[in-house]
Amino acid sequence: MQRRLISTGSPFEKAAGYSRAVVQGPWCFVAGTTGYDYATMTMPSSVAEQTENAMATIVGALEQAGFAMTDVVRVHYHVTDAAFADAVFLVVGAHFRNIRPAATMTVTGLIRPEMKVEIEVTALKA
Repeated sequence: MQRRLISTGSPFEKAAGYSRAVVQGPWCFVAGTTGYDYATMTMPSSVAEQTENAMATIVGALEQAGFAMTDVVRVHYHVTDAAFADAVFLVVGAHFRNIRPAATMTVTGLIRPEMKVEIEVTALKA
């Protein structure tokens, strides 16, 4: 099985030595993705906008890897404040409402103070 590496061109990927996604066989593992707009390298202040940006990056990585959102089987959400949960759920619910992957949300610190949410997904082609 050939391993394929997917990049979004984010400077973080190169600096930290990771791929946005790794395809291995029928699996696609998408790295934790924050709310940066990678075209402008800006971070919106609202957690909802950060979540929208993260989901757009994830959708793009999955598509580049040959996967669809309907292939997602697992999601990890990380927020820096439990008060952000409802805003995140509104955004991700629109993406996953009919897919219903297994999911976990944790409250945790992230590596930059402007980061409020990070999302990681795993997809499987059946």
